[in-house]
Amino acid sequence: MVGNQTVVTEFLLLGFPLGPRMQVLLFGLFSLFYTFTLLGNGAILGLICLDPRLHTPMYFFLSHLAMVDIAYACNTVPRMLLNLLDPAMPISFGGCMTQTFLFLAFAHTECLLLVVMSYDRYVAICQPLRYSSIMGWRVCITLVAISWILGVFLALVHLILLLPLPFCGSQKVNHFFCEIMAVLKLACADTHINEVMVLAGAVSVLVGPLSSIVVSYAHILCAILKIHSGEGRQKAFSTCSSHLCVVGLFYGTAIIMYVGPQNGNSKEQKKYLLLFHSLLNPMLNPLIYSLRNREVKHALQRMLLKERAS
Repeated sequence: MVGNQTVVTEFLLLGFPLGPRMQVLLFGLFSLFYTFTLLGNGAILGLICLDPRLHTPMYFFLSHLAMVDIAYACNTVPRMLLNLLDPAMPISFGGCMTQTFLFLAFAHTECLLLVVMSYDRYVAICQPLRYSSIMGWRVCITLVAISWILGVFLALVHLILLLPLPFCGSQKVNHFFCEIMAVLKLACADTHINEVMVLAGAVSVLVGPLSSIVVSYAHILCAILKIHSGEGRQKAFSTCSSHLCVVGLFYGTAIIMYVGPQNGNSKEQKKYLLLFHSLLNPMLNPLIYSLRNREVKHALQRMLLKERAS
């Protein structure tokens, strides 16, 4: 007890204010999306592991992106599905804090991995003769390790600032998972520092990296336009366009949510946007790479032919 207020030990996720029939319908639809996310990213991982032709830096980074997308979806979607079936089911304080931490860790890691992938494409297209010497396996492993470590560290900073806050009174989180801004609104203390850190973190892992991606692709575009071979230009465009689609989807929604203006009218809209960000983005990523990447399609065809032959 704190004075005459009860300390909160669990939270209630409000999710989406819909009728029972619509909630059952959404449960089925989101379960389907979740299954496609796991199968699609799992298939990308399996292809990269089993096909020696995909044992290159580009697909090494793509395999980690697939792992992040699987973890990203597994952190938020199962709880959301449970909440659709039983809206009154609470989530414990520890479970809520864990979900917040993991969401931030995976989101930060994905931001940094997309930057690494753009650098890989920059070296491959703008400095092809030096690609093997620059993007050696030691460099690739180091870049991926830095992405994971920085992602976890930045999330840990937010968690350390969040845990000491007193939570009392309302237990209702106006979201479908324990999103950090929605949780902060329930604190019975000044959260100005936390909000400033969220904005600073968003700028550091969204605006800064996106700027470097834009600069990289400006150089890549100039290099592609100088390619005389139509086939070479088409191959370069196909590998880069899939990455650009993923970058646009991820950074576009994330910047609107965390860097854009925070006002009452857009809060509900941002909740639905975050649903797209955390549910549909991980599902669309493997689809984009498989449909727009010739090497992935060929690897899938070789795998299917091998299965039929056996």
